[in-house]
Amino acid sequence: MRQVVMHAPGDVRVEDREDPTIIEPTDAIIRLSATCICGSDLWPYRGAEPVEHQVMGHEYVGVVEQVGDEVRTIKVGDFVVGSFWASDNTCEICKAGYQAYCTHRVLMGTLGTQSELARIPLADGTLVATPGMPEPDLIHSLMAASDVLGTGWFAAVAAEAGPGKTVAVVGDGAVGLLGILAARQLGAQRIIAFSRHADRQALAREFGATDIVEERGEDGVAKVKELTDGLGAHSVIEAVGTQESMMQAIHSTRPGGHVGFVGVSHDVSIPGDELFMAGVHIHGGPAPVRRFLPELVQLIWDRRIDPGKVFDLTLPLDRAAEGYAAMDQRTATKVLLLP
Repeated sequence: MRQVVMHAPGDVRVEDREDPTIIEPTDAIIRLSATCICGSDLWPYRGAEPVEHQVMGHEYVGVVEQVGDEVRTIKVGDFVVGSFWASDNTCEICKAGYQAYCTHRVLMGTLGTQSELARIPLADGTLVATPGMPEPDLIHSLMAASDVLGTGWFAAVAAEAGPGKTVAVVGDGAVGLLGILAARQLGAQRIIAFSRHADRQALAREFGATDIVEERGEDGVAKVKELTDGLGAHSVIEAVGTQESMMQAIHSTRPGGHVGFVGVSHDVSIPGDELFMAGVHIHGGPAPVRRFLPELVQLIWDRRIDPGKVFDLTLPLDRAAEGYAAMDQRTATKVLLLP
């Protein structure tokens, strides 16, 4: 099969590799209908994380080709969506809704899903079958559910977005944009999007943003305070993962409010005195996408949401290197790859 491998920062290649096989009786093999490049894939691409001959990708949708002897809820021929963490969905942590911390979890990025085929561990607990074979125009949105939609949704839930709330969203990448969509679906009254890019601002408004703030850092905080009678937002989504973005999120939140952080943190350190005096709730981390997948798949299937609009560049798998470059240079928000 063909698979994306990152040999070193900035060095992405598509190579011929062995087809995956069933290893554990709980495995499934899927043929990917689509995969994509994640913003988190840019950290090693830019040299911010070590990388050497690493298979890439953790987002996936496709058709089941094989199942292990112990797989019961997924069958050959099903079209499935899975989370970027494989989970059994039966342990105590999973039952509590935190499948990203499953006691038997497997990070799909270690197996790589920017490929033609993929082995999915713990198939029963990881994969969700769609009601039937989707129309081609739904595949983009189902692809988004595998990570960025589920992550944005978790961020909105962690920030306790809901009716009557003002929500601010730090980060205008795919996760931040879909955090806006999630906040709107959860009933938020007002949604403030931080963005300096006209195309992303337009999509933010389409997804439900009511206000756009171009300022960053303390200037951005001041603007949110100005828009909220000096109080700050009830709920703030942090979808970047830098020191500036985290502090911007905390300072934009009113006392008693909630921060939902899902940006992959790099060198983030919250000063104790600022945290102590902020009086805010902070919750987040790797999203338990599997918790939300059944609901998200149904919303997409019923065409009530269209998160696939975050994909603004589609390329064949063999041109993955171009996709990485486009996202790195911010000429694309999110790149869909077709095996």
